Amino acid sequence: MYITAAVLSVLLTLVALAAGAPKAMLKGDVSAGLQSHMGLSAGLVRFIGLAEVGAAVGLVVGLFWQPLGIAAAVGFGITMIGAVGFHAKAGDYADPATRGNAMAPIVLALVSAATAVTLGLAM
Repeated sequence: MYITAAVLSVLLTLVALAAGAPKAMLKGDVSAGLQSHMGLSAGLVRFIGLAEVGAAVGLVVGLFWQPLGIAAAVGFGITMIGAVGFHAKAGDYADPATRGNAMAPIVLALVSAATAVTLGLAM
């Protein structure tokens, strides 16, 4: 079970870092899109990015101390559930042009849950 937990943790770490770093630095199209399309402030976008980077760090440390990894996976999952809410509010699930990008937080929330469960079972 530990190998599954480690693989999921590493994959989720890479995704969280890749998603969070540009937001934390307010760089790239995603940050601009969150501000223009979703109406989020620059401070909130940066906060979300820092939360995602923090989750990535927690997931790596969680490979050695599972309670932190579980907390990081749960926290990242909660962040993704919030993203689903923002996408729903913006109408992204109804629009075929934006539906594909809006599905990513749903998948990542499920992967976060699977990571938390496998880390818990690996203890």
